Amino acid sequence: METRFNFDGGSLFTPIAFREDFNQFARLSATQAWSLFFTASREDSALGLSRAAGRFWTGLLVATAIESIVGVVIFQVF
Repeated sequence: METRFNFDGGSLFTPIAFREDFNQFARLSATQAWSLFFTASREDSALGLSRAAGRFWTGLLVATAIESIVGVVIFQVF
């Protein structure tokens, strides 16, 4: 099992997004982005390494937005 948590140093309570070793212009996966969102930038692997988790949350967000737009259009007519 691999962990990226650093128990020593001044960056112990610093969000991952603001650490020097995080921003190396590497691409983030959707799962890492959602992990950072849900944990307030504390952990980038909280949802695991599976691509399915990122796709699920992205799909859920898109479906919610589409459902909201369709709901407004349908109920605005009546």
